[in-house]
Amino acid sequence: MFDTDLLSILLPAFVAGILVLSTHVVLGQQVLKRGIIFIDLAIAQVAALGAIVAHLNHDIEHLPFSNVWMPALFALAGAGFIAWLSKRMADELEAIIGCFYVLAAVAAMLMLSNDPHGAEMLKQLMSGQILWVNWSQLILPAVVSVGILSLIYVKPALLDGRGFYIMFALVITLSVELVGVYLVFSTLILPALAVNKFKVKYRLPTAYLVGLVGYIFGLILSARFDLPSGAAIVATLAVSAIVFRLMLGKLAVVDAEKNKLTQN
Repeated sequence: MFDTDLLSILLPAFVAGILVLSTHVVLGQQVLKRGIIFIDLAIAQVAALGAIVAHLNHDIEHLPFSNVWMPALFALAGAGFIAWLSKRMADELEAIIGCFYVLAAVAAMLMLSNDPHGAEMLKQLMSGQILWVNWSQLILPAVVSVGILSLIYVKPALLDGRGFYIMFALVITLSVELVGVYLVFSTLILPALAVNKFKVKYRLPTAYLVGLVGYIFGLILSARFDLPSGAAIVATLAVSAIVFRLMLGKLAVVDAEKNKLTQN
């Protein structure tokens, strides 16, 4: 059994995970559909770059909520650039997005190379600190998540147009602040990949289940064995995705055999 102090840490972390999953599972399926797998890494890294710029510029750093709007500006600019490229260089878009990510990562390393706390900040931006999230940090992500999901529910066509890039940039900005770049990428891609070959009708709820299992076990392992929370959840998300993928594959084979028997 977990003691009260441990639960007080795990509960807001778990809610943070649910908020991230709520939007990332939907957007991750769209990323897979569009074949732009590296866009989440690229936008997340660009948002992190915005956080670094705010950190290094003391005038900006002391402005209210600069840790939110500065990464958001960078993420929106990056998403706008990728949206512009998608209409002009569609056949090379994935390669360009990959290069975009690498350049943003290198820029972050160069900018923090002389900062005494640079290595720690890079680690935090990449791996995140989900176990140390507090309730006040979840208010804005909760509001944005509800807003984005409501927009998608009312107008699903937004996912197919350029509005996707704007929603994506806003969601990624807040998620990087909560869970880090690696976990953002894993939450977007692994649940979507796990159910990619499954029946469309059950794909979305099953993808949410994949993510929930990964986050629950990752948080428990992280708390129990004092492991880096971001890395632990990425690992359990990967295991969850593999297990579900295999299970769904088996179910698909069984269904196919039943259909053959029915036809005969």
